[in-house]
Amino acid sequence: MPTTRWDRDQVAKLVDHTLLKPEATAEQVVAVVVEAAELGVAAVCVSPSMVAIAAGANPSGVPIAAVAGFPSGKHLSVVKAQEAALAAADGAAEIDMVIDVGAALAGDFAAVGADIATVRAAVPQAVLKVIVESATLLEFADDAALVAACRVAEDAGADFVKTSTGFHPSGGASVHAVSLMADTVDGRLGVKASGGIRTTADALAMIEAGATRLGLSGTRAVLDGLG
Repeated sequence: MPTTRWDRDQVAKLVDHTLLKPEATAEQVVAVVVEAAELGVAAVCVSPSMVAIAAGANPSGVPIAAVAGFPSGKHLSVVKAQEAALAAADGAAEIDMVIDVGAALAGDFAAVGADIATVRAAVPQAVLKVIVESATLLEFADDAALVAACRVAEDAGADFVKTSTGFHPSGGASVHAVSLMADTVDGRLGVKASGGIRTTADALAMIEAGATRLGLSGTRAVLDGLG
C-alpha cells in the first residue's frame, strides 16, 4: 500500500498524458493537448504522425513526446531512428522507443543496445525513454532479463526505462517490475510506469515502487481521486 501522501499537483507533474490509439483523430489530439495544459502534466504523448498537430495546438508549451518503433519494436533500427528524428523535427522533445523484445528474450542484448544507441544518436537532444515490455520479459524469461534490458538501455544513453507499450497481451506495468527497474537504475535514469494504470491507487502504487513518470490515458480520473 502507498505510504506517502501525494497531492494532485505532485502526481500531475509525473504524468505523460497519452493518446496512442490508432484511431485517434486530429481533433482528439488537439483536445488532449488542451487537457494536458489544464491538468499541469509533465508531457503529452502522441503518435509520430500527430506531433505537428500537437505542436500547433500547444500555446502553453507542454512538452510533447512521441513514440518510435511502436508498438512492436520489430522495426529496423534505422527506421526507428528516422521516425524519432522526424518527430523531433516536428516538435517532440521526448521519444519513447520500443526495444526489439524478441532479441531480449533470445539473450542478444548486444543487439538491443545497438538498436537503442542508433535512436539515441538520431535524437541527441531529446529525452529518450526505452520501452522494455517488462511484463513480456517477466512472463517468457525472468527478472534477470528485465535487469539486463535496463542495463543496456542505460549503457546506450537512455534517460528513462519504461515498462510497457500497453498494447502487448502480456500486460502492462506491475509493482514488481517497477521496483526491479528502479533498483537496477538506482536513480541514474528515470523509470516510467505505463500500461494498465487506470486508478489512483494503481498510480500511487507505481510511484511508491519507484516510478518517476507515469504514462496515463485516463489522467483526469486518476488525479480526481486525489481531490
